[in-house]
Amino acid sequence: MYFPSWLSQLYRGLSRPIRRTTQPIWGSLYRSLLQSSQRRIPEFSSFVVRTNTCGELRSSHLGQEVTLCGWIQYRRQNTFLVLRDFDGLVQVIIPQDESAASVKKILCEAPVESVVQVSGTVISRPAGQENPKMPTGEIEIKVKTAELLNACKKLPFEIKNFVKKTEALRLQYRYLDLRSFQMQYNLRLRSQMVMKMREYLCNLHGFVDIETPTLFKRTPGGAKEFLVPSREPGKFYSLPQSPQQFKQLLMVGGLDRYFQVARCYRDEGSRPDRQPEFTQIDIEMSFVDQTGIQSLIEGLLQYSWPNDKDPVVVPFPTMTFAEVLATYGTDKPDTRFGMKIIDISDVFRNTEIGFLQDALSKPHGTVKAICIPEGAEILPVFLNANRNWNSPVANFIMESQRLELIRLMETQEEDVVLLTAGEHNKACSLLGKLRLECADLLETRGVVLRDPTLFSFLWVVDFPLFLPKEENPRELESAHHPFTAPHPSDIHLLYTEPKKARSQHYDLVLNGNEIGGGSIRIHNAELQRYILATLLKEDVKMLSHLLQALDYGAPPHGGIALGLDRLICLVTGSPSIRDVIAFPKSFRGHDLMSNTPDSVPPEELKPYHIRVSKPTDSKAERAH
Repeated sequence: MYFPSWLSQLYRGLSRPIRRTTQPIWGSLYRSLLQSSQRRIPEFSSFVVRTNTCGELRSSHLGQEVTLCGWIQYRRQNTFLVLRDFDGLVQVIIPQDESAASVKKILCEAPVESVVQVSGTVISRPAGQENPKMPTGEIEIKVKTAELLNACKKLPFEIKNFVKKTEALRLQYRYLDLRSFQMQYNLRLRSQMVMKMREYLCNLHGFVDIETPTLFKRTPGGAKEFLVPSREPGKFYSLPQSPQQFKQLLMVGGLDRYFQVARCYRDEGSRPDRQPEFTQIDIEMSFVDQTGIQSLIEGLLQYSWPNDKDPVVVPFPTMTFAEVLATYGTDKPDTRFGMKIIDISDVFRNTEIGFLQDALSKPHGTVKAICIPEGAEILPVFLNANRNWNSPVANFIMESQRLELIRLMETQEEDVVLLTAGEHNKACSLLGKLRLECADLLETRGVVLRDPTLFSFLWVVDFPLFLPKEENPRELESAHHPFTAPHPSDIHLLYTEPKKARSQHYDLVLNGNEIGGGSIRIHNAELQRYILATLLKEDVKMLSHLLQALDYGAPPHGGIALGLDRLICLVTGSPSIRDVIAFPKSFRGHDLMSNTPDSVPPEELKPYHIRVSKPTDSKAERAH
């Protein structure tokens, strides 16, 4: 059986074997599972009334009698139409003879996007009328019978990729938007990558797929959680922002290797790059260290990567948190292009420029710079590599300083140098933002800096264990979450200078986006209690179940979660994570299709002991 067009590439790509660097430990069960799941082409027309899909027919099918089902994509002069299904397009000839008048009536009168079933013969297109841009362009269907399965009313927008639609309209009519080629491709690729991940984890490396509860209790720290009322007055469940506690408890329970395609929830309000409900590939292992987790994820991504993309090269490079901040000004750098931050403090140690003197005289004071290639066109007022520097600062820079700056920055004609001075972290962060803004400006002028076909992975490690709270800098909060283990070399700092302690937390970054994060966990109850109660000032009663479990022989363990939505978004080159989710929420957290969230009658709230108090007009006015 012929396997069609882009779907053929997708399935072949997701089923290619790779060389494994570690030998999996498996018994007869895993061997039999692997052997029973040998690569084979799916039967897309099994169990249904059609004999073939629209996109699979070729010259090799000439003369065959086929039955097709699909949507009318296009019709021309009542002589032929194009029929579409999930797999592709095929041209159908509308019969013109009197004996087929009923067939002609159905196919000519049915509105575009109506669903029809046709039966007929696969024939060659007339010479010179072949369409090389269409995978089925050498053949067409000579129809014998046709049935209108469902007529389509007037559409709010055309189901064509080149037709521009607002995102709000797409979300309102999501069931129509899903018919587009791009949405079909995105969701099918997502499905296949998840299946390959499951195969890699469960069949090749012995992980156990376990569902964890979605009704849980409030967790200290982290993102704000959705509350779910119970029938007990004043008591609520929380929807988990991750299965963090459950997967640690599974390790205490001896499951050893856990995996889940987990639904998670965060009440984060209006965030264009976030969803209130999202999916992550959740993983936890016992008796593992940071290197083991990293190797597992590298193999997982390599195994599940689509074949139509450049192969994933492992191992991924690694940088510490301090290094990425000093080099790129962010903990999730896009490493597809340069424009790295350079420390030029030594050039200006004896400078007469006031703001540079002031910055260098303070603790952690520094002078940093980045070079913008060909930046003179977009930033004409800054330091230019040209001898005639066009900047107020240039008048105070000595010739020796200028030459040393050119050497350090490796500037060329028409390059621009951006310079900032101040506290180290703030200076780096500022230049990191300017680096990305300048990249955007250069690319709008045709300079290619970030190759969309390149996937640049990076591990970031050695994050700080704690950060000062924004609302009260004297108090600490977890940089990752309160269950993250401290770096082995920094445990003593917990009792003297906890702000300086590093963590065993690691992030995976792809093209400037964090796509995964995890850590080695605290498996000692006494240490976990000390961090929660003494350093973070949290109520340990909320986590008594976990602390108790750690006292009953908890093994060393660690894990990671990959953000599936963002990963697939980057793989497919989609502009938004909403383009890789079947039924996403708007950036305000609304489902525009079903008008969710919605109000609930008071009588339905009564069993939950809840009464909605709506603000009066005067209060509403004051709130605004």
